[in-house]
Amino acid sequence: MPRQRLSNNPQPDAKRRSPCPVACALDLLGDKWTLLVVRDLLLGRSRFKDFASSPEGIPSNILSDRLERLLAANVIRQKPAEEGGKRLAYELTEKGIALRPMVRAIRDWGLKWEPGTRAELQPVR
Repeated sequence: MPRQRLSNNPQPDAKRRSPCPVACALDLLGDKWTLLVVRDLLLGRSRFKDFASSPEGIPSNILSDRLERLLAANVIRQKPAEEGGKRLAYELTEKGIALRPMVRAIRDWGLKWEPGTRAELQPVR
């Protein structure tokens, strides 16, 4: 019996190192900063300055790069900031919101298995 393809992506990306879905997800999300940006978006942060002020201290050049990568991958989108003007904010797309269970699972794993961790911010619903 042929294997069923379980993907919403009919066309493979030529830049991928392999068709493995774990490898592809890690190519986008597997560095030490990207999921922290997603976490902050899930917690209601939306501005560059909000992400830059997170306790992990992401350098601004790396933050700019990660936001660009998430935009290009359609995980986030830009929108005008609430206070107007030329400032922009970011929000998760449907694809980005779908990361919520994974971020929650990583948080829960860290709370259970990594001594001294705590979730000081609102839980990721």
